[in-house]
Amino acid sequence: MSEPSISTYQPDDYETEKASNGYLMSVVAVMVGLPLPIINLAATGFFYLGNRRSTYYVRWHCTQALLSQVFIVAMNSVGLSWTLSIIFGDKILTNQYIVYIITIVIFNVVEFIMNIAAAIQTRKGKLVYLWLFGPLSDLLCRK
Repeated sequence: MSEPSISTYQPDDYETEKASNGYLMSVVAVMVGLPLPIINLAATGFFYLGNRRSTYYVRWHCTQALLSQVFIVAMNSVGLSWTLSIIFGDKILTNQYIVYIITIVIFNVVEFIMNIAAAIQTRKGKLVYLWLFGPLSDLLCRK
């Protein structure tokens, strides 16, 4: 007998709490390590590794939270290196840099709010299927 799909599965309280914590891990990491983009990824990654043998529901949500962090860390790392090259290198402040920084600030704020909302909805037992990361989680997370 196969496991039900993520969209029809009814998790118990233990599963919803663990899955919700996967999203909260990145929120807490933002508060602790804001200037260093890798802190969020490390915290979410360690939580994922700790739950990779858990139920499918918990693994799926931890995978989705980890994928969203990988995306944000990549964007933040480019912004951080660009900023450091302006401060300590020979690069100059350009309109492209300003637009990029505004874009990553918007993405970070949206991702922060999205993780809080996902944690709340997941804790209630509702499926949170993020636009880009949900389909990737389906591909990467085995039942």
